[in-house]
Parts: sequence; C-alpha cells; structure tokens
Amino acid sequence: MTARIDGVDFAVDEHIWGHRLYDEQLPHLTVLEFLGVLASNADKPLAASVDEKVRYKPQRQIRLRSLLFNNPYVEAIRARAVPDADKWSAWSEAFVADATGLEGGDLEYLRAAFSCFDDFAKAIELLRSSAFEVRSNKRWSSKFVFPFGPDALYEDLRFGPNGVSNDRRFFARTGELLYLMLCRAKGGPELGKALVSRLFDPYAPMNRLVRVLQGQPQRAEAERDTGYLPPASHPRFDQLCADWTAILSRDMPIYDALEHLIASAGLNLLLYFLERGKEQTGDTESVEIICEIVSRERTKVRALSGESYQANQALSVRAVRSAVEGARLMPEWAAALASEDPSGECGSLMRSRFQWPPATPEAEDPDFSRMSGDELVKRLTEKAESRHEQHVGKIHTAWSRAIGLSSRRLSRRTRYAPNDRLLKTLVISVVEERMQFDEFLHEIRARYGFVIGDAEGAHLVKAKLVDQEALSENRANLEARLVGLGLVRRLSDSCSFVENPFLNKGESA
Repeated sequence: MTARIDGVDFAVDEHIWGHRLYDEQLPHLTVLEFLGVLASNADKPLAASVDEKVRYKPQRQIRLRSLLFNNPYVEAIRARAVPDADKWSAWSEAFVADATGLEGGDLEYLRAAFSCFDDFAKAIELLRSSAFEVRSNKRWSSKFVFPFGPDALYEDLRFGPNGVSNDRRFFARTGELLYLMLCRAKGGPELGKALVSRLFDPYAPMNRLVRVLQGQPQRAEAERDTGYLPPASHPRFDQLCADWTAILSRDMPIYDALEHLIASAGLNLLLYFLERGKEQTGDTESVEIICEIVSRERTKVRALSGESYQANQALSVRAVRSAVEGARLMPEWAAALASEDPSGECGSLMRSRFQWPPATPEAEDPDFSRMSGDELVKRLTEKAESRHEQHVGKIHTAWSRAIGLSSRRLSRRTRYAPNDRLLKTLVISVVEERMQFDEFLHEIRARYGFVIGDAEGAHLVKAKLVDQEALSENRANLEARLVGLGLVRRLSDSCSFVENPFLNKGESA
C-alpha cells in the first residue's frame, strides 16, 4: 500500500518524484514558494522530522501587488503639473475603481507614509524594477516582487467570479517539496536558522519600504499541508543543504547570494529529478552531464553533449513506464493471477498502488472489472505517459535552460553548455578559498555529474566516443572562461587555481 495522494486521478509521477514537481514553476518561483513556507515556520525552520506534518499559512499581500502590478495610472499622474493634493486625489479615484483587495479602498495610510506623491511614485518604480520577470505578460496577481524580507513574500493567486483563491500553476508545490527536502537533509535545522537570520530581517530598508506600501499583512484564511515527498532521505537533499550552507557563508550581501541559492536549487532539483528516474528504472550508474564549454570554434564535444542531453531527457518517461509495468513483478501480482478472480484481484492491486482504476467509474469509463491485468497495465501506462508529457516530462528542458545549463547557441540542437552565471555559482558553492583546477573539475563531477575534461571523461575516450584531445581542449576552454571571470589564477602553464572571490566570513561578520 502506497501513500494516498488527494486531487489526482492516478498516482505514478507522484510516487517517483513527489507531489509535485512542475515544469512551469521555474527555480526562482520554487524558491519564492519555499520562502513562504519557511516564513510561516520561522520559529522552527527546517526542523520537521520525516513523520511530522508541515503546515503553513502563506501571505497574500493583495494591496502590495495591486499597487505594483495593477496600477497603470501612477506614472501619468506623476507627470501632471498640478498641486500634490490633486495628484493624490486623481490617482486614488482611478486606482480604487479597478483595484482589488484594498479592504474598502482606504488609501490614507499611503498619503500619510509619503511626504509627496512623487516619492510614492518613485517607490513604486523602484520595487517594480526589481521584480522577477518584470517584462512578462503574466497577470498582475502572478507577478512577484523581489524577496527583500518577510513582508515581500506572497503566494500565487487567481481572482475569479467566486473570489480569490491560490493558483497551482506557478506555485505548484515544488517549493513545498524543496522545504521538505531540506528538512530531511543533514544540517537542515542549522541552515534554516541561517536563512531566517539572513533573509527575514523586518527592519531591512527595502522590506520597510514594502511594509509601508502593504500595511498590515494579508494572509490566507487557513493553514494548509505541504505536498508529498517520497524519499525519507536522499544524498541529493544533503548536497543541496551543503551547497546552500556554503553560499550563505560567503562574504556577499544576501540579495546577491539569493541569485546563487536559486541557481543551486535549480541544479540540485534537476539532478534529483534525473536521479530518481534512474533509481526507478534500476539504473545504478550515476547521472552524467557532458558539458561543452562554448568557444569561438566548434569542438568535437558538442555532439557528445547533445547526446548526453537527449539521453537524460528520455529518462523520466522510461521511469514512468517502469513504475507501472513493475507492478507485474510484484509477488502479489502472481498471487492475483492465480486467484479465482484474477481480473478483480489485479485491479485491486493496481488501485492500492496507483489509485487506479477508480473504485466507482464514471459513466463514460469502460468496464475495468472485465479487463485483464495486462490490459490494465497497458491502459495505465498510456495514460501515465500522456499526462507525464504535458508537464513533468518537460522539467529537464525547462529547468536546465532556466539555470543556464543548456543552450542552443551556435547549434540547432540543444546540449549542455553552462553559462557564466552557473559557472560562478559552482565556484561559490564548491571552492572555500582556492582549489587546484583539476581538483575543481573532479569535485563538480562527483557532486553534479559534470564531465568537462579528459580525466573526468576517460571512460568516453576508452569507449572511443571522443578523443582525449577534444576533452583537453574543452578543459582549456573552461579554464580560459574562468580566467576571464576572475575566478582562476594561473601560476604556470600546468598549475592553475580556482579562487572564490567571496571568502568565508570571519566570526565577527
């Protein structure tokens, strides 16, 4: 008997990866949802045990997002050559007519908080310019201000004829799973305290500005449970926790560190997705990501990197097929086939494992009770693969592109080609002060499966998939890139060190 998951017609993806990973919830949205769960549990951050149910009550901050993203009048009225009082009156009249969630439309608190309308307009402009996806065409209730502090956090919302409700499109529960992963990681509570201390300062200048615009926080009416995460522990959870702890220890402002926390979360979640797929199929080989370091000239590693990308892209659908068809390998399946009612017993077994076929079918459904076990497996495999391809199957493509791991630059085919931002995150996560370049390549191979140089790709050379010279050239291209970024110092032609520009903070920091 597997855990029952509410709100799904059948559970296959969910028992492999959790409920739920979702392609449209990109890493920055995942971290925003995570921070909302963390803020609601700030008294015991990341301290829940595996058996403990995590609940949270997210903020909605409708006034804040209305002022920032549903307020097209402020710039035009600011430009008018009229007295300040007339600007406030004209703006209030226009804004209240369209605004939502202002609790009666009382805007006097804003007029009292700003010395003049121009200062108010500048505050709006500042916070808008720092928002995520500032130029996107998403509806205003799905746009997010930068998480400057606890008052800047809120969930995705949808406004409809029946009122306001949370929307699971961009906050699809992946952030909830990220919270559970870090709860189950070694060092989770220590990381939780560091995150709360660094990110949730209510007196930080930008958070104070957000609070002035929002006023009193607006919260969801009731607490809610977090999603379902299958593994009680996993090496990827520990690696993610270690990476985040390392990033927070660097001597950089927290708002700069947040960019690297997002990239690190995206990379580790992507690897969790691939690793769980391999585990489901029984593949004991570690995930391999062959990276081309893009240079001015085309390299022989490009084709190999594209093949690596395609192989990993196909992993998840293989896992789905394996999960469903694996039911036939269970001892209970053989017992069901030998029973007096094999169809009924196989159906009961499928229902306990996948929540399908339904115990009370819809009128348009076929008669599942007359289907053989093999027919049930075939039908569910088709349904599971079809649903998987809609969203979960797109995670590898969407997330690898979002974190800067994949690219189609100078090529018609997508392949792994990490950009400068991701390379910088790797250095900040892995290197304490400085590390010999070859040791750095070995470490990112061990942590993340990245194959770049000839030492890490020796098995590829042995299999005659690529020659050693091509991998050596790829290694040299990475070294040159890191030199250009100020992250590598060459002491000689054969001795280079990767240096972290943000040395660990001392005890007094």
